[in-house]
Amino acid sequence: MNPLVLLFLASAVSLTACSPLHIGLRGASSSDPEIRRAYRENLGLTDDDRALAHFLKGEVAMRNADYDVALREFEAAAKLDPTEPRLHTRLANLYVRRGELSRAYEEARIAVEADPDNVQARLLYAGTLAGLGRESEAAQAYREIIELEPDTPEAYLFLAALSSKAGDDAVAIDTLERLIESNPTSVMGYYYLGRLHAGAGRLDQAEQMFLEALKRNPRSALVMTDLALVEEMQKEPERATALYRKALTIDPDNVVARNRLASLLVGQKRLDEAIAEFRELERIEADPTETRVKIGLIYLEKGDLERAATELNLVLSTDPDNSRVRYYLGIVYSENGEVERARENLLAVGPDSSFYADAQLQLAYLAQTEGNLGAAAEHASAALAARPGSTSIVEFLVSLERERKQLPAAIALAQRLVEMDPNNDRYHFTLGALYNEANDREASLDEMRKAIELNPQNAAALNYLGYSLAEEGRDLDEAERLIRRALEIDPTDGFYVDSLGWVYYQRGEYDRAVEELERALELAGDDPTITEHLADAYIRVGRELEALRLYREALKRTEDSTQRSRIESKVRAMERADKSGASRL
Repeated sequence: MNPLVLLFLASAVSLTACSPLHIGLRGASSSDPEIRRAYRENLGLTDDDRALAHFLKGEVAMRNADYDVALREFEAAAKLDPTEPRLHTRLANLYVRRGELSRAYEEARIAVEADPDNVQARLLYAGTLAGLGRESEAAQAYREIIELEPDTPEAYLFLAALSSKAGDDAVAIDTLERLIESNPTSVMGYYYLGRLHAGAGRLDQAEQMFLEALKRNPRSALVMTDLALVEEMQKEPERATALYRKALTIDPDNVVARNRLASLLVGQKRLDEAIAEFRELERIEADPTETRVKIGLIYLEKGDLERAATELNLVLSTDPDNSRVRYYLGIVYSENGEVERARENLLAVGPDSSFYADAQLQLAYLAQTEGNLGAAAEHASAALAARPGSTSIVEFLVSLERERKQLPAAIALAQRLVEMDPNNDRYHFTLGALYNEANDREASLDEMRKAIELNPQNAAALNYLGYSLAEEGRDLDEAERLIRRALEIDPTDGFYVDSLGWVYYQRGEYDRAVEELERALELAGDDPTITEHLADAYIRVGRELEALRLYREALKRTEDSTQRSRIESKVRAMERADKSGASRL
């Protein structure tokens, strides 16, 4: 649920009675008959009741992520109850989502005038001022927020960014130091202090601030990259290289880290250029919109999707071509179940953007979720064309083509994976499994042997090869050795135990087969293949009634048409045998 909805409902009991909506909400529950009638009909009611009815309809629409309906209902409620500040705060949020910044500003202004102590309304008000280019007014609005509620880290960060942009670094530093004093865990406070010190050439202080930020978030690629730049300027290339490499393991698309690492690796000692690059970054980062992007991403990481959407939409209102923001808004909307809005923003990320491949991948995931596998494959292929060296994209395409039952395409992609990384045992395993599905048994066995050769501890490949041999009834001693090696690695895997039981079955050791297959079924649950195997073994030891029961259980669970047909034939044969035996009696 929108955190503002929670705020609204949680604070309803403390509202004063000066407004019709205040009266209507006190003690109201969606289970009250009057509320249900208001929601259903909205007829024959007073303005108080109508405002409440529109409000409740808006709340339902918000919960269902139907923001256009929510906007209409809240607008209707606000006309009937124009003094309710939280309605105007809600409207301001919704206008920001639509990119209507001037209307968002007006609603936020009304909300602040009606309830000066509402910090969320004040943050929206300041944010819309900044987005409209009224930066000195925005800075004053953030100062008022800090005075009203000192524990509001966003206000400090935005005020510092605005002060830095205006060239007043002393005020920016003072603001960030006050943030750290009030909130010692603030990663962003230390980070921006580090940037300010570095831009002024105070490298020791910058390094100290970045290290403090990393203590609080050891996996921040952003902080690592800037700390590495400081290390470069302090002529510590090895430490810088290590930091760049670590940053790239966390964020492979970190262009700055990759470019700087490349410079170091080719041995170019270009420290003046590093300083110039840092100052250029400082100029960019001093833009409060970039600060807003970072805060939006923090909200996204925390799972606060509504506030993430608000911050990113504020940026988009002043920079509609920002592909990075478009991409992250697509992620926010995807997470929030707003598929069409997500798709709209992701499609706006063009091929010239560094986020294009990621946007296409997200579009592929959305299409896959909707069952549109053809569109998913098209988007994933576009991502691969933009990033041809990405094995993870190829892996995703393999799974998509297999899901689409396009085995030749899946095999070709798996072969590409093997060409890209011939020493990766997982890729050989994937290719072998696909060959098996295509009934190319020898090619499948060859790939499994290669996977085992590359990684003798690949239990899945050991089991797959052993079971394949057992299925064909050949080389059963080798099959048993392979499966036992898999079981040494994972003795509780029910499927590996099933493979061993099947080796015994193929050898004619039916009692031992029953023992292992019963254990396999216990470990793996109600898997239809293991159930069928155990039923086969029960027949061999004279337990026909139990076998028939298991076949019928397997039929309930299998989704494989070939297996279903096979089991049905077995059941019919048993039923005919029963009838034949009964007739002879």
